[in-house]
Amino acid sequence: MKSKAGRNGPDQVLLVEDDRGLRELLAEELTEAGIRAVEVDSAEAALDQLDRFHPQLVISDLRLPGRDGLDLLQEVRGLQQPPAFLIITAFGTISQAVEALKQGADEFLTKPLDLEHFMLCVNRLLETRRLRGEVQRYRGLVDHDAFYGLVGQSRSMRNLFQQIQQLGKASGPVLVVGESGTGKELVARAIHDESTRAGGPFQAVNCAGVPAELLESEFFGHEAGAFTGAVKSHRGLFDQAHGGTLFLDEIGEMPLALQAKLLRVLQDGVIRPVGGSREHTVDVRIVAATNRKLEDRIESGDFREDLFYRLETFTLRVPPLRERGDDLELLAALFLTRYSMQMGREIEGFSSEALAAFKQYAFPGNVRELQNAVERAVTFCQGSTIELEHLPMRIRGGERRGIPAEAVDQVLRQVSDGPVLPTLAELEQRYIRYVLDQVGGNKRRAAAMLDVSRRTLYRKLDQDELATQY
Repeated sequence: MKSKAGRNGPDQVLLVEDDRGLRELLAEELTEAGIRAVEVDSAEAALDQLDRFHPQLVISDLRLPGRDGLDLLQEVRGLQQPPAFLIITAFGTISQAVEALKQGADEFLTKPLDLEHFMLCVNRLLETRRLRGEVQRYRGLVDHDAFYGLVGQSRSMRNLFQQIQQLGKASGPVLVVGESGTGKELVARAIHDESTRAGGPFQAVNCAGVPAELLESEFFGHEAGAFTGAVKSHRGLFDQAHGGTLFLDEIGEMPLALQAKLLRVLQDGVIRPVGGSREHTVDVRIVAATNRKLEDRIESGDFREDLFYRLETFTLRVPPLRERGDDLELLAALFLTRYSMQMGREIEGFSSEALAAFKQYAFPGNVRELQNAVERAVTFCQGSTIELEHLPMRIRGGERRGIPAEAVDQVLRQVSDGPVLPTLAELEQRYIRYVLDQVGGNKRRAAAMLDVSRRTLYRKLDQDELATQY
């Protein structure tokens, strides 16, 4: 049974056993499983090793010459990042087992050891410690690297954060484009919080969520008696957002008549409530968002071209999750922590199978879909680890998704446009480059989508002279 290597190479174990024959046998078993084992015969020698060697697991006999295994356990528990601890002994009694576990041991085994059971226990302890370490690492990243609620370390997200900071110094309208579920409203709020208007109000409205006949009143307000049911005057969103920011989500769904009035507000900064006779000035910055291509809406006659050019002065693109590399793991850990706390669960992380399923899935619903999947998994998980069975069927393989079919068709059209059709090898190289572009150069996710090993992917990249950028 092979051990899963850690982030910095093979797992490392400190083996403390004064029986030389047993020590060498266990070391051989660990080495064959891909685990680096350092052998010592006493607690004093183990403490000396811990000054320069940082194992993920300590395996110690209970009875040792000089200080015993429980003494060593207490020293190990005092380390800043203590490894897991497994005690083995020929003198196993219930009272000794209870005492060892009370003092912080993770597992207790008695001699003679069943080697298969021993290795299962070792791998489980290493996996548990890895999960705990990942959660702590991701929590630290979230605590330090969250940007106004936006979480990410990928190059595309760092570029987005930089653009948001630059736009904070500007005053014109902003158009935020991106697929559904990418977090466009969070981007809008970040633009507001980064600007000189941060102390003012932030108002948001979904243009597709308000009936067309009520949109004008919702935006500009109305006077009492302006229409049936208007028993009193109402301040619209522009007045409510005065001195701050108004976020218009799904701007492409706004009726044409209201688009003309919005354009006038952008140009002149004045509004007139429905049923009112006087105009007044408002100071509002518009941030609009869409998951549709507005150029297509213009061509179909459903969106004003002049409004589009006014809005697109500053355009931000929010990358889809499939282009954000290891941000997937970071976000999954964040949502796991959030929902575990909300539901009062003690879930330490994702199994390697569940994490692999996440990585090979394209997430057409982006961050929102990932969030919902993790919430569902936490709800159904009864143990300490999210397993493959806790994920939605479409993610765990019922509806296997890699690169969307339309994207594959697009690549094939591109490569067949030239005067000479490419060879199969050239087509393969171009497709690999395309997949790498889609996942932000993340070779692990690319290999999962291509359904090949990373070793195979690296070999194919070595054969591609144009792939050195990856």
